[in-house]
Amino acid sequence: MSAQPLQGVRVIDFGQFIAAPAATQMLADMGAEVIKIESPSGDAARSIGVHGEAMINAFNRGKRSIVLDLKSDEGLDIAKRLIASADIVVQNMRPGVMASFGLDGPTLLAAHPHLVYAGISAFGTTGPSKMRAGLDITAQAESGLMHMTGEPDRDPQKVGAQIVDAATAYAAAAAVLGAYISRLRTGRGDIVETSLLEVAMHMQAPMIGAFLANGVEPKRVGSGQPTVAPAADIITTADGAFILSAYSQAHFARLCTLIDRADMIDDERFATNGARVRNRPALLSELRHAFAAHTTSSALELLTSNGLVAGRISTYTDLTHSDDVKATGILIDTHGALGAIGTVGTPYSIGTASPRSSAGAPALGEHTAEILAELGVSLADAPELSIVGASAPVAAK
Repeated sequence: MSAQPLQGVRVIDFGQFIAAPAATQMLADMGAEVIKIESPSGDAARSIGVHGEAMINAFNRGKRSIVLDLKSDEGLDIAKRLIASADIVVQNMRPGVMASFGLDGPTLLAAHPHLVYAGISAFGTTGPSKMRAGLDITAQAESGLMHMTGEPDRDPQKVGAQIVDAATAYAAAAAVLGAYISRLRTGRGDIVETSLLEVAMHMQAPMIGAFLANGVEPKRVGSGQPTVAPAADIITTADGAFILSAYSQAHFARLCTLIDRADMIDDERFATNGARVRNRPALLSELRHAFAAHTTSSALELLTSNGLVAGRISTYTDLTHSDDVKATGILIDTHGALGAIGTVGTPYSIGTASPRSSAGAPALGEHTAEILAELGVSLADAPELSIVGASAPVAAK
């Protein structure tokens, strides 16, 4: 097997929850050595039960964990020594925390010009909310995403997963790689910044762009798309439901022909996309009636075999039995300090150099003694650093 793309690259991860840890997970899966620096209490995700355990394992696989009390001189010194040995630093700490320790981007690049330093915040670092704490749901709410999600006559809804956190991880990892390529060419590092708010808005670029163009405030429409139809609409069947998109004139005509409703092609209610959007309830009524006798599987076979876009609305149980999911290999079994845990691997491959690893996430501070030894720090000679059990927390005495 050829070397992984980031073999030999050292990353220091000050991540909490998802955005930063998921970004560095992508770097780890490309072969980077990722050292996760945790406080004595650990990544906050470690304390929120089974969901947190799954989060830790999903986004910290194959990393090494060292516990440092940055409020102590000894812990902060070790952190700075690790950073000096690194190529990349990624953090999404609360606003102001890294600067309070002298670990902010400008300070570290002044000392180590080769570093690529990535900071992930909730609202950016220049606006009036730069010191506000925020999570995925805050970004969903304040970016307009939540306003556009849900049924029109009900309260706004959040998306059913931490989608902004995940998308921010992709944005951060992409920007880090771009800055690292620049460093390889010039020898100079740089500061990368992204925020949950910016990413959440970027995810809605077509919708926000349309608003900027016409000034019309869009409204949520449930499962459908507000400007095209049928698009992302739910069609019920005899045993379930599926989503359908067939809004181009050619695809809509093909759909009508397949369900023996060619009369709908010239029906004034449905003859154009604009008409279908205005008459969406009537359109969906006709389509749901046409598929009422179908099973979901037979409906999908009819539509997809004829080039139309349709998909089963799957449960997580359905996912684990899906032949398509199995073929991707994205569901992996990991083995580590937290035990044998199933999780979702990195959603891409790069030739044969980046297999999905079965390494699990480390226990809190699992590699503290090992990493200290690599720095030449002997615990016998440094009793002010205490190590307790497998968790190996390091704290000032």
